[in-house]
Amino acid sequence: MTDHVDNWHKLARFDTNMQGELHANLLRNNGITVSLQPLSAIPGMNSGIVLWVEDTDLAEAQRILDTIPTDGAALLDEMSDADFDALSANQSNATQSNATQGNSIIDDNNGGTL
Repeated sequence: MTDHVDNWHKLARFDTNMQGELHANLLRNNGITVSLQPLSAIPGMNSGIVLWVEDTDLAEAQRILDTIPTDGAALLDEMSDADFDALSANQSNATQSNATQGNSIIDDNNGGTL
């Protein structure tokens, strides 16, 4: 298959479907029409995905994707201690909130179903 089909161009290939869907949503949020092509016909296979965009959106879509850091080590180097503290605080709060919600469900013994 070529990288050009009619007025659509192959923009990027991702190893996991989730990566591709996240990038596709980012592009859609910026007004770019995106077509997704899973690399497996088996649902849930998670074998990767290809993003296709129209001719008119190709340059803008590439510019947007180029601004996303893909090197995890470089991203960690750019983050400050405050960023790490904020992340760990958010994760801690989410864990405590889930535990509290879980306990209220367990302690609520009304004999009914959830």
